[in-house]
Amino acid sequence: MDTKDSIDYLAKPSNVKTVVLLYSGGLDTSVMVKYIQEEYDADVVTLTLDLGQPEVDLKATKQKALDVGAKEAHVINAKKEFAEEFIAKGIKANGLYQGEYPLSTAIARYLVCEKAVELAEEVDADAIAHGATGKGNDQVRFEAGILSLEPDIKLLAPVREWSMTRDAELEYAKKHEIPVEASENSPYSTDENLWGKSSECGPLEDPGNEPPEEVFQFATPPRKAPGEPEYIEISFEEGVPTALNGEELPLHELVKELNHLAGKHGVGIIDMMEDRVVGLKSREVYECPAAVTLIKAHQALEKFVSSKHENQFKEKVDQEWAEYAYNGLWFDPVMDHLEEFIDSMNQNVTGTVELKLYKGSVQVTGRESEKALYDHDLASYEKGETFNQEASPGFIQLHSLQTKLSNEISGGDT
Repeated sequence: MDTKDSIDYLAKPSNVKTVVLLYSGGLDTSVMVKYIQEEYDADVVTLTLDLGQPEVDLKATKQKALDVGAKEAHVINAKKEFAEEFIAKGIKANGLYQGEYPLSTAIARYLVCEKAVELAEEVDADAIAHGATGKGNDQVRFEAGILSLEPDIKLLAPVREWSMTRDAELEYAKKHEIPVEASENSPYSTDENLWGKSSECGPLEDPGNEPPEEVFQFATPPRKAPGEPEYIEISFEEGVPTALNGEELPLHELVKELNHLAGKHGVGIIDMMEDRVVGLKSREVYECPAAVTLIKAHQALEKFVSSKHENQFKEKVDQEWAEYAYNGLWFDPVMDHLEEFIDSMNQNVTGTVELKLYKGSVQVTGRESEKALYDHDLASYEKGETFNQEASPGFIQLHSLQTKLSNEISGGDT
Protein backbone atom coordinates (compact mmCIF):
# COMPACT_ATOMS: atom_id res chain seq x y z
CA MET A 1 0.00 0.00 0.00
CA ASP A 2 1.60 3.29 -1.09
CA THR A 3 1.39 6.63 0.72
CA LYS A 4 -1.57 7.80 -1.34
CA ASP A 5 -3.56 4.68 -0.45
CA SER A 6 -2.77 5.09 3.24
CA ILE A 7 -4.29 8.58 3.16
CA ASP A 8 -7.27 7.81 0.93
CA TYR A 9 -8.93 5.59 3.53
CA LEU A 10 -9.65 8.71 5.58
CA ALA A 11 -12.00 9.98 2.86
CA LYS A 12 -15.60 8.80 2.81
CA PRO A 13 -15.50 5.44 0.97
CA SER A 14 -17.59 4.86 -2.12
CA ASN A 15 -18.98 1.71 -3.74
CA VAL A 16 -19.55 0.03 -0.39
CA LYS A 17 -21.81 -3.00 -0.71
CA THR A 18 -21.48 -4.93 2.57
CA VAL A 19 -20.40 -3.52 5.92
CA VAL A 20 -19.43 -5.38 9.09
CA LEU A 21 -20.63 -3.18 11.95
CA LEU A 22 -19.11 -3.52 15.43
CA TYR A 23 -22.40 -3.67 17.29
CA SER A 24 -23.02 -3.18 21.01
CA GLY A 25 -26.80 -2.90 20.82
CA GLY A 26 -26.80 0.60 22.29
CA LEU A 27 -28.24 3.76 20.81
CA ASP A 28 -25.24 4.74 18.64
CA THR A 29 -24.71 1.40 16.93
CA SER A 30 -28.44 0.75 16.52
CA VAL A 31 -28.85 4.10 14.79
CA MET A 32 -25.79 3.22 12.70
CA VAL A 33 -27.52 0.25 11.10
CA LYS A 34 -30.09 2.54 9.48
CA TYR A 35 -27.59 5.32 8.84
CA ILE A 36 -25.25 3.04 6.87
CA GLN A 37 -28.16 1.67 4.87
CA GLU A 38 -29.32 5.19 3.99
CA GLU A 39 -25.94 6.85 3.41
CA TYR A 40 -24.14 4.00 1.65
CA ASP A 41 -27.00 1.88 0.30
CA ALA A 42 -25.16 -1.11 1.77
CA ASP A 43 -26.06 -4.31 3.57
CA VAL A 44 -25.11 -4.38 7.26
CA VAL A 45 -23.75 -7.44 9.05
CA THR A 46 -23.36 -6.88 12.79
CA LEU A 47 -20.69 -8.34 15.07
CA THR A 48 -21.05 -8.56 18.85
CA LEU A 49 -18.52 -10.20 21.14
CA ASP A 50 -19.29 -11.75 24.50
CA LEU A 51 -16.32 -10.52 26.53
CA GLY A 52 -17.88 -11.20 29.90
CA GLN A 53 -19.90 -8.01 30.16
CA PRO A 54 -22.36 -8.57 33.03
CA GLU A 55 -26.12 -8.45 32.76
CA VAL A 56 -26.17 -8.23 28.97
CA ASP A 57 -28.70 -10.34 27.08
CA LEU A 58 -26.74 -11.14 23.92
CA LYS A 59 -29.66 -13.04 22.40
CA ALA A 60 -31.71 -9.87 22.71
CA THR A 61 -28.82 -7.85 21.27
CA LYS A 62 -28.69 -10.13 18.24
CA GLN A 63 -32.45 -9.93 17.74
CA LYS A 64 -32.39 -6.15 18.06
CA ALA A 65 -29.78 -5.91 15.30
CA LEU A 66 -31.99 -7.96 13.01
CA ASP A 67 -35.08 -5.99 14.00
CA VAL A 68 -33.47 -2.66 13.09
CA GLY A 69 -32.46 -3.94 9.67
CA ALA A 70 -29.21 -5.91 9.78
CA LYS A 71 -28.90 -8.54 7.07
CA GLU A 72 -27.05 -10.84 9.47
CA ALA A 73 -26.19 -10.62 13.16
CA HIS A 74 -23.25 -12.54 14.63
CA VAL A 75 -22.59 -13.03 18.35
CA ILE A 76 -19.32 -14.72 19.37
CA ASN A 77 -18.51 -16.07 22.82
CA ALA A 78 -14.93 -14.84 23.22
CA LYS A 79 -14.53 -14.82 27.02
CA LYS A 80 -12.02 -17.69 27.14
CA GLU A 81 -9.95 -16.29 24.27
CA PHE A 82 -10.04 -12.80 25.75
CA ALA A 83 -8.73 -14.11 29.06
CA GLU A 84 -6.04 -16.42 27.70
CA GLU A 85 -4.71 -14.26 24.85
CA PHE A 86 -5.17 -10.73 26.19
CA ILE A 87 -5.83 -10.59 29.95
CA ALA A 88 -3.01 -13.08 30.64
CA LYS A 89 -0.59 -10.83 28.77
CA GLY A 90 -1.80 -7.83 30.76
CA ILE A 91 -1.16 -9.66 34.03
CA LYS A 92 2.33 -10.80 33.06
CA ALA A 93 3.16 -7.25 31.95
CA ASN A 94 1.66 -5.67 35.10
CA GLY A 95 -0.27 -3.67 32.53
CA LEU A 96 -1.23 -0.34 34.07
CA TYR A 97 -1.45 2.74 31.84
CA GLN A 98 -0.01 5.75 33.65
CA GLY A 99 0.41 3.53 36.68
CA GLU A 100 -3.33 3.11 37.31
CA TYR A 101 -5.55 1.90 34.46
CA PRO A 102 -5.47 -1.88 33.80
CA LEU A 103 -6.35 -1.35 30.12
CA SER A 104 -9.66 -3.19 30.37
CA THR A 105 -11.36 -1.53 27.39
CA ALA A 106 -8.12 -0.99 25.46
CA ILE A 107 -6.95 -4.59 25.12
CA ALA A 108 -10.47 -5.84 24.38
CA ARG A 109 -10.59 -3.69 21.24
CA TYR A 110 -7.82 -5.71 19.59
CA LEU A 111 -9.74 -8.97 19.90
CA VAL A 112 -12.70 -7.17 18.32
CA CYS A 113 -10.40 -6.11 15.47
CA GLU A 114 -9.31 -9.71 14.87
CA LYS A 115 -12.85 -11.05 14.84
CA ALA A 116 -14.09 -8.21 12.62
CA VAL A 117 -11.44 -8.90 9.98
CA GLU A 118 -12.25 -12.63 10.11
CA LEU A 119 -15.98 -11.96 9.70
CA ALA A 120 -15.41 -9.45 6.89
CA GLU A 121 -13.54 -12.12 4.95
CA GLU A 122 -16.23 -14.70 5.70
CA VAL A 123 -19.14 -12.54 4.44
CA ASP A 124 -17.12 -10.85 1.68
CA ALA A 125 -17.56 -7.40 3.21
CA ASP A 126 -15.67 -4.48 1.74
CA ALA A 127 -15.89 -2.24 4.82
CA ILE A 128 -15.88 -2.36 8.62
CA ALA A 129 -17.71 0.29 10.67
CA HIS A 130 -17.24 1.26 14.31
CA GLY A 131 -19.06 3.60 16.68
CA ALA A 132 -16.10 5.50 18.13
CA THR A 133 -16.08 9.29 18.22
CA GLY A 134 -13.42 11.64 16.87
CA LYS A 135 -12.34 12.56 20.42
CA GLY A 136 -11.75 9.11 21.82
CA ASN A 137 -9.05 6.45 21.92
CA ASP A 138 -11.11 3.68 20.37
CA GLN A 139 -11.09 5.18 16.87
CA VAL A 140 -7.29 4.82 16.94
CA ARG A 141 -7.38 1.27 18.29
CA PHE A 142 -10.02 0.06 15.86
CA GLU A 143 -8.59 1.68 12.76
CA ALA A 144 -4.91 1.08 13.45
CA GLY A 145 -5.69 -2.47 14.52
CA ILE A 146 -7.93 -3.37 11.59
CA LEU A 147 -5.62 -1.84 8.99
CA SER A 148 -2.65 -3.66 10.52
CA LEU A 149 -4.49 -6.92 9.97
CA GLU A 150 -6.15 -6.06 6.64
CA PRO A 151 -4.67 -2.99 4.88
CA ASP A 152 -7.15 -3.06 1.98
CA ILE A 153 -10.40 -2.97 3.98
CA LYS A 154 -12.46 0.24 3.97
CA LEU A 155 -13.28 1.88 7.29
CA LEU A 156 -16.44 3.73 8.26
CA ALA A 157 -16.78 5.93 11.33
CA PRO A 158 -20.39 7.16 11.18
CA VAL A 159 -20.28 9.03 14.51
CA ARG A 160 -17.45 11.19 13.11
CA GLU A 161 -19.49 11.83 9.98
CA TRP A 162 -22.85 12.82 11.37
CA SER A 163 -23.62 15.98 13.29
CA MET A 164 -26.33 14.46 15.47
CA THR A 165 -26.57 15.42 19.12
CA ARG A 166 -27.87 12.90 21.65
CA ASP A 167 -31.35 14.37 21.27
CA ALA A 168 -31.06 14.17 17.49
CA GLU A 169 -30.05 10.51 17.74
CA LEU A 170 -33.09 9.79 19.90
CA GLU A 171 -35.31 11.57 17.38
CA TYR A 172 -33.69 9.60 14.53
CA ALA A 173 -34.31 6.38 16.46
CA LYS A 174 -37.95 7.32 17.02
CA LYS A 175 -38.42 8.16 13.33
CA HIS A 176 -37.02 4.77 12.25
CA GLU A 177 -38.78 2.84 15.03
CA ILE A 178 -35.52 1.81 16.67
CA PRO A 179 -36.27 0.73 20.26
CA VAL A 180 -34.54 2.83 22.89
CA GLU A 181 -34.06 1.47 26.39
CA ALA A 182 -34.21 3.67 29.46
CA SER A 183 -30.51 3.07 30.13
CA GLU A 184 -29.66 4.71 26.83
CA ASN A 185 -30.90 8.01 28.25
CA SER A 186 -28.26 7.79 31.00
CA PRO A 187 -25.75 10.69 31.07
CA TYR A 188 -22.85 8.23 31.36
CA SER A 189 -20.87 6.58 28.59
CA THR A 190 -19.76 3.14 29.74
CA ASP A 191 -17.97 0.05 28.51
CA GLU A 192 -17.85 -3.28 30.34
CA ASN A 193 -16.06 -6.55 29.93
CA LEU A 194 -14.50 -9.28 32.06
CA TRP A 195 -11.47 -7.13 32.92
CA GLY A 196 -13.40 -4.07 34.09
CA LYS A 197 -15.82 -1.24 33.52
CA SER A 198 -15.10 2.30 32.36
CA SER A 199 -17.38 5.30 32.91
CA GLU A 200 -17.21 8.86 31.63
CA CYS A 201 -19.42 11.84 30.70
CA GLY A 202 -22.27 13.38 32.68
CA PRO A 203 -21.30 14.55 36.19
CA LEU A 204 -17.90 12.88 35.76
CA GLU A 205 -16.81 15.54 33.27
CA ASP A 206 -16.25 17.92 36.19
CA PRO A 207 -12.99 16.75 37.80
CA GLY A 208 -14.12 18.41 41.03
CA ASN A 209 -17.14 16.13 41.41
CA GLU A 210 -16.88 12.96 43.45
CA PRO A 211 -18.25 10.08 41.34
CA PRO A 212 -21.89 9.43 42.27
CA GLU A 213 -22.42 6.00 43.76
CA GLU A 214 -24.91 5.25 41.00
CA VAL A 215 -21.92 4.89 38.65
CA PHE A 216 -20.59 1.78 40.36
CA GLN A 217 -21.58 -1.66 39.12
CA PHE A 218 -18.50 -3.87 39.57
CA ALA A 219 -17.34 -2.55 42.95
CA THR A 220 -19.20 -1.71 46.15
CA PRO A 221 -18.48 1.83 47.38
CA PRO A 222 -15.91 1.29 50.17
CA ARG A 223 -18.10 2.87 52.85
CA LYS A 224 -20.72 0.18 52.13
CA ALA A 225 -18.20 -2.67 51.98
CA PRO A 226 -18.11 -5.33 54.73
CA GLY A 227 -16.66 -4.24 58.07
CA GLU A 228 -14.39 -7.29 58.32
CA PRO A 229 -11.46 -8.08 55.99
CA GLU A 230 -11.40 -11.17 53.80
CA TYR A 231 -8.24 -13.13 53.03
CA ILE A 232 -7.80 -14.83 49.67
CA GLU A 233 -5.08 -16.91 48.05
CA ILE A 234 -4.09 -16.79 44.37
CA SER A 235 -1.80 -19.35 42.74
CA PHE A 236 0.30 -18.59 39.65
CA GLU A 237 2.12 -20.72 37.09
CA GLU A 238 4.65 -18.87 34.93
CA GLY A 239 2.91 -15.59 35.66
CA VAL A 240 -0.67 -16.68 34.92
CA PRO A 241 -3.25 -17.17 37.72
CA THR A 242 -4.38 -20.79 37.91
CA ALA A 243 -6.23 -21.14 41.22
CA LEU A 244 -8.29 -19.06 43.62
CA ASN A 245 -8.37 -20.18 47.25
CA GLY A 246 -6.96 -23.54 46.23
CA GLU A 247 -9.55 -24.20 43.51
CA GLU A 248 -8.11 -24.52 40.01
CA LEU A 249 -10.13 -22.52 37.49
CA PRO A 250 -9.84 -21.47 33.84
CA LEU A 251 -8.62 -17.88 33.76
CA HIS A 252 -11.91 -16.39 32.55
CA GLU A 253 -13.81 -18.08 35.38
CA LEU A 254 -11.17 -17.11 37.96
CA VAL A 255 -11.40 -13.46 36.89
CA LYS A 256 -15.20 -13.54 37.06
CA GLU A 257 -15.17 -15.01 40.58
CA LEU A 258 -12.51 -12.57 41.74
CA ASN A 259 -14.49 -9.63 40.38
CA HIS A 260 -17.24 -10.68 42.77
CA LEU A 261 -14.96 -11.28 45.78
CA ALA A 262 -12.81 -8.18 45.45
CA GLY A 263 -15.65 -6.01 44.17
CA LYS A 264 -17.70 -6.86 47.26
CA HIS A 265 -14.94 -5.22 49.33
CA GLY A 266 -14.78 -2.09 47.18
CA VAL A 267 -11.46 -3.01 45.57
CA GLY A 268 -10.60 -1.71 42.10
CA ILE A 269 -12.20 1.75 41.94
CA ILE A 270 -9.92 4.08 39.96
CA ASP A 271 -10.60 7.79 39.48
CA MET A 272 -7.94 9.34 37.26
CA MET A 273 -7.13 12.16 34.86
CA GLU A 274 -5.98 10.30 31.79
CA ASP A 275 -3.98 11.44 28.77
CA ARG A 276 -5.80 10.22 25.69
CA VAL A 277 -4.08 9.21 22.46
CA VAL A 278 -5.54 12.25 20.66
CA GLY A 279 -4.02 14.73 23.09
CA LEU A 280 -6.97 15.46 25.36
CA LYS A 281 -7.04 14.97 29.08
CA SER A 282 -10.05 12.98 30.21
CA ARG A 283 -11.50 12.18 33.62
CA GLU A 284 -12.12 8.43 33.72
CA VAL A 285 -13.64 6.27 36.42
CA TYR A 286 -12.83 2.57 36.28
CA GLU A 287 -13.99 -0.44 38.26
CA CYS A 288 -11.50 -3.28 37.91
CA PRO A 289 -11.63 -5.45 41.05
CA ALA A 290 -10.05 -8.60 39.62
CA ALA A 291 -7.51 -6.69 37.52
CA VAL A 292 -6.23 -4.57 40.41
CA THR A 293 -6.04 -7.62 42.69
CA LEU A 294 -4.31 -9.91 40.21
CA ILE A 295 -1.75 -7.35 39.10
CA LYS A 296 -0.96 -6.53 42.74
CA ALA A 297 -0.44 -10.24 43.48
CA HIS A 298 1.59 -10.81 40.32
CA GLN A 299 3.90 -7.87 41.04
CA ALA A 300 4.56 -9.21 44.55
CA LEU A 301 5.38 -12.71 43.33
CA GLU A 302 7.48 -11.45 40.42
CA LYS A 303 9.63 -9.32 42.73
CA PHE A 304 9.97 -12.30 45.09
CA VAL A 305 11.45 -14.63 42.46
CA SER A 306 13.43 -12.17 40.30
CA SER A 307 16.71 -10.37 40.82
CA LYS A 308 16.96 -6.67 41.63
CA HIS A 309 18.22 -5.88 38.13
CA GLU A 310 15.52 -7.97 36.45
CA ASN A 311 12.84 -6.17 38.45
CA GLN A 312 14.25 -2.74 37.67
CA PHE A 313 14.39 -3.41 33.95
CA LYS A 314 10.99 -5.14 33.92
CA GLU A 315 9.34 -1.97 35.26
CA LYS A 316 10.59 -0.10 32.18
CA VAL A 317 9.40 -2.83 29.83
CA ASP A 318 6.00 -2.97 31.53
CA GLN A 319 5.56 0.79 31.15
CA GLU A 320 6.37 0.61 27.43
CA TRP A 321 4.01 -2.35 26.98
CA ALA A 322 1.16 -0.41 28.60
CA GLU A 323 1.83 2.65 26.41
CA TYR A 324 1.70 0.65 23.19
CA ALA A 325 -1.38 -1.28 24.31
CA TYR A 326 -3.17 1.96 25.20
CA ASN A 327 -2.10 3.86 22.08
CA GLY A 328 -3.52 1.48 19.47
CA LEU A 329 -0.25 -0.28 18.60
CA TRP A 330 -1.03 -3.81 19.80
CA PHE A 331 -0.05 -5.28 16.43
CA ASP A 332 3.22 -3.35 16.12
CA PRO A 333 6.27 -5.68 15.96
CA VAL A 334 7.73 -4.01 19.05
CA MET A 335 5.02 -5.70 21.14
CA ASP A 336 6.35 -9.11 20.10
CA HIS A 337 9.83 -8.12 21.26
CA LEU A 338 8.56 -6.77 24.58
CA GLU A 339 6.48 -9.87 25.20
CA GLU A 340 9.44 -12.17 24.54
CA PHE A 341 11.23 -10.54 27.47
CA ILE A 342 8.06 -10.50 29.59
CA ASP A 343 7.46 -14.22 28.97
CA SER A 344 11.08 -14.99 29.80
CA MET A 345 10.81 -13.11 33.10
CA ASN A 346 7.61 -14.94 33.97
CA GLN A 347 9.09 -18.42 33.63
CA ASN A 348 9.93 -18.31 37.35
CA VAL A 349 6.75 -16.53 38.49
CA THR A 350 5.20 -19.63 40.01
CA GLY A 351 3.86 -19.71 43.54
CA THR A 352 1.08 -18.49 45.80
CA VAL A 353 0.17 -15.04 47.10
CA GLU A 354 -2.13 -14.26 50.03
CA LEU A 355 -4.00 -10.97 50.02
CA LYS A 356 -6.30 -9.08 52.37
CA LEU A 357 -9.37 -7.34 50.93
CA TYR A 358 -10.78 -4.57 53.09
CA LYS A 359 -12.76 -1.37 52.51
CA GLY A 360 -11.43 -0.60 49.03
CA SER A 361 -7.86 -1.76 49.61
CA VAL A 362 -5.97 -4.90 48.64
CA GLN A 363 -2.83 -5.74 50.62
CA VAL A 364 -0.33 -8.53 50.03
CA THR A 365 0.04 -10.42 53.32
CA GLY A 366 2.11 -13.43 52.25
CA ARG A 367 3.89 -15.09 49.36
CA GLU A 368 5.40 -18.54 48.77
CA SER A 369 7.43 -19.93 45.88
CA GLU A 370 10.01 -22.63 45.29
CA LYS A 371 11.64 -20.16 42.87
CA ALA A 372 12.08 -17.41 45.49
CA LEU A 373 15.45 -15.67 45.73
CA TYR A 374 14.78 -14.95 49.39
CA ASP A 375 16.95 -17.05 51.74
CA HIS A 376 15.85 -17.06 55.38
CA ASP A 377 19.28 -18.07 56.70
CA LEU A 378 20.97 -15.26 54.79
CA ALA A 379 18.40 -12.61 55.74
CA SER A 380 17.93 -13.61 59.39
CA TYR A 381 19.44 -11.70 62.31
CA GLU A 382 18.97 -14.72 64.54
CA LYS A 383 21.39 -17.44 65.56
CA GLY A 384 22.32 -19.65 62.64
CA GLU A 385 22.60 -16.87 60.06
CA THR A 386 24.90 -17.66 57.12
CA PHE A 387 25.60 -14.13 55.85
CA ASN A 388 29.28 -13.17 56.25
CA GLN A 389 29.05 -9.75 57.88
CA GLU A 390 32.84 -9.39 57.88
CA ALA A 391 32.69 -8.88 54.10
CA SER A 392 30.52 -5.77 54.45
CA PRO A 393 33.22 -3.14 55.21
CA GLY A 394 35.10 -3.85 51.99
CA PHE A 395 31.87 -3.77 50.00
CA ILE A 396 30.88 -0.41 51.51
CA GLN A 397 34.30 1.06 50.73
CA LEU A 398 34.05 0.10 47.05
CA HIS A 399 30.34 0.91 46.79
CA SER A 400 30.88 4.49 48.02
CA LEU A 401 34.27 5.08 46.38
CA GLN A 402 33.14 7.47 43.63
CA THR A 403 30.84 9.35 46.00
CA LYS A 404 33.76 9.85 48.40
CA LEU A 405 36.14 11.01 45.62
CA SER A 406 33.53 13.37 44.16
CA ASN A 407 32.98 15.05 47.53
CA GLU A 408 36.71 15.34 48.13
CA ILE A 409 37.24 17.06 44.77
CA SER A 410 34.20 19.30 45.23
CA GLY A 411 35.34 20.24 48.72
CA GLY A 412 38.79 21.09 47.49
CA ASP A 413 37.44 23.64 45.02
CA THR A 414 35.55 25.69 47.61
